[in-house]
Amino acid sequence: MADRRTPPTPEEVIELLRGVMDPELGSNIVELGMARSATVDEDGEVTIQVALTTAGCPLRAQIQKDVRTRVESHPGVTRARIDWTEMTAEQRSAAMDRARRNAAERAPDTEIPATARVVAVASGKGGVGKSSVTVNLAAALAARGFTVGVLDADIWGFSVPRMLGVEGRLQGTVEDTEGGERKILPIEKPVGAGLLKVVSMGLLVDDEGTALMWRGLMLNRAVQHFLEDVRWGPMDYLLIDMPPGTGDVQMGLARMLPRAEMVIVTTPAVSAQKVAIRAADMARRSYLRVAGVIENMSAFTCAHGERYALFGEGGGAALAAEIGAPLLGQLPLEPSVAAGSDAGTPVALGAGPASEAFSALADRITTDAVPPVEMAGCTARILEAAEAALGPPK
Repeated sequence: MADRRTPPTPEEVIELLRGVMDPELGSNIVELGMARSATVDEDGEVTIQVALTTAGCPLRAQIQKDVRTRVESHPGVTRARIDWTEMTAEQRSAAMDRARRNAAERAPDTEIPATARVVAVASGKGGVGKSSVTVNLAAALAARGFTVGVLDADIWGFSVPRMLGVEGRLQGTVEDTEGGERKILPIEKPVGAGLLKVVSMGLLVDDEGTALMWRGLMLNRAVQHFLEDVRWGPMDYLLIDMPPGTGDVQMGLARMLPRAEMVIVTTPAVSAQKVAIRAADMARRSYLRVAGVIENMSAFTCAHGERYALFGEGGGAALAAEIGAPLLGQLPLEPSVAAGSDAGTPVALGAGPASEAFSALADRITTDAVPPVEMAGCTARILEAAEAALGPPK
């Protein structure tokens, strides 16, 4: 693999910035003409020029945070600086034109709201507990009052509905839209003050034991269908349970959701850590930010308090250090995790060491690694003006 510490080119920096969204206009800052240029010094310091619609834009702090976290996630970047400027009248007019087109078409590339944080939960290999991490993290986030979408993108190995105790059929949940188009509605499950919205191939087949003998193109089309034809509605987070490895589905999701951020699940075993490096490399080759590493099955503690590292130690920390990303949490090896998944009652909603570990992981996600979007309005004024100019929908 190429040296991951090599500074990016200016073109690579611009590609990274396509993952930074203006949450009110629903487009990335490159498309909107806000990201003007990027320069990269030999020591890895990057300077990005960003033009705001107005000098006092309240979204400045949100954009600054997103630009820095996205660019500084590249291991070859030592620091990201932002050179702020303001759009000219002509540039604001161009942004107005973009807003008019968005308002008129009302048809984004996907149905995922611009304000939703997209977190792809990935692994280099199977058997590391990626799906159990996804569903328990989703449950822990929902218990905090968030609306969380869960997309089971492991088309062959779907398991999310059983783990969450969700039943139903997606085919029967459709609604008419203004243009005569029909959209699928996700299965919803209230959790505490929050809500889970679940979509999985397991909610389309008649029998959980059915083998889907599909090739890459069909797999990728199924995921595209879940992103474009499901009426997800408002969400704070979308968690995607990725298939293991670095194949067609992963590459397709990177293309369809360039703003996605990846967390990588591994076990303490060195063999799992070495394979997981490939998932991080794929993410960065696709210009996705790696938000961090989660070490699952870190150790087992018996009833007498003795701790046993059954799968070794240090794999998560070693992977985090190798790819230059934070270690977000270490989840214990506990029978209640598997029992909760089998029963459809996520352990994150109960008590015990595993529940506490998932609670700490949810805290780390929401406060540091992938915080929710904080909405404030400056570009909203442009969008409102554009919609007013168009008049009410006909």
